[in-house]
Amino acid sequence: MRLFLQQRPAAGESPRYVQLTLQPDLFGGWELLRESGQIGGRAQLKREQYLLQDEATAAFEKARDGHVKRGYLVTFARGAEAPRP
Repeated sequence: MRLFLQQRPAAGESPRYVQLTLQPDLFGGWELLRESGQIGGRAQLKREQYLLQDEATAAFEKARDGHVKRGYLVTFARGAEAPRP
């Protein structure tokens, strides 16, 4: 699953973004990648490891819902449902 979320930019600033990716790892677990930053600027990447797919999916959905509550808009989604209001 992959989501790209973007915040509306303030006057004269580049928009901020968050990209969430959930993928299987080579050892049978799951990896949640969180990339964030300003478009055209530096980015930060965080990785979280999960043994079970259900735990990883719950973490992915919690991260998605938290960013949507902070004003991020989903601009691209692959393999995931749209955020719940």
